[in-house]
Amino acid sequence: MSIHDTQMTAGVIGAGVFGGHHARKYAASDRVQLMGVFDVDAERAEILAAQLETRAYTDLDALIADCDAVTVASPAVNHYAGVKAALVAGKHVLVEKPLADTAARGEELIRIARARNLVLQVGHQERFVFNAMGVFDIDEAPRRIAARRMGLRSTRNLDVSVTVDLMIHDLDLVMALARAPLTSLEANASKIFTGLPDAADVRMVFEDGFEAVLESSRAADALDRVMRLDYESGFLEVDFVAKTFVNETGFDLNADFADDPKARDSLGANVNAFIESVLDGTPVAVPAEAGLAALALARDIDRAAAL
Repeated sequence: MSIHDTQMTAGVIGAGVFGGHHARKYAASDRVQLMGVFDVDAERAEILAAQLETRAYTDLDALIADCDAVTVASPAVNHYAGVKAALVAGKHVLVEKPLADTAARGEELIRIARARNLVLQVGHQERFVFNAMGVFDIDEAPRRIAARRMGLRSTRNLDVSVTVDLMIHDLDLVMALARAPLTSLEANASKIFTGLPDAADVRMVFEDGFEAVLESSRAADALDRVMRLDYESGFLEVDFVAKTFVNETGFDLNADFADDPKARDSLGANVNAFIESVLDGTPVAVPAEAGLAALALARDIDRAAAL
């Protein structure tokens, strides 16, 4: 297909919670023909396909062959295989975070996408919330970021550490706002109910003195996802759950950002941005290079915690 086509065909690899979200977004778009869904659990794929009146594929290659683009929303350890299969077949890919299970594999996927001139976008949805607020338009660099991202116990994403599961959202925002290289990090982690880190904290210092202190847990008693950004002009405190902020900076930010479609439905905004990149050639909203930076940093934190 070429850019400026009016419609594309798409499929979804993974029929779990997030696969269902992506499939529904495609099904609702007048620019996409949803071809079907694939999951290693055939029954789960059939249930989702029946809900959307589409096809449940039993062969991954067959789904990829029928599509111009795919979303990969399988378990994190399977992202690499699904993304690579689609890219090698010449298909555009939107992959839920993380990009892959290792930085080396993420780099390989980027090389393949570049060589074939394909869109490879990563599902870091919180970027769309910051876009709706206007944070990325602030000229002044933050001096310090402190974030707390706490989740309830779940059976999802237990194939990766909490840094790759939850903290990676905040790592992506930190790296998007940082204006100098990282120079040092100190990390701690603990295993609570899996064999991998379920809670972690890290302090990072950048070459220009910028500091980021992050804490994440997937064994908390309540959802808690807040971030404070300190600037020379004052502070900004964001509650990602309530979709509110306290702005003591004087910056002209969007106080009604919760009503902006990008924040109200950040996953939908991510899907729409992907469709526009494929069909219209617009810049990729969350390029794979950004996903790789967050993934590599998450893995560095895991190694620094040395569990």
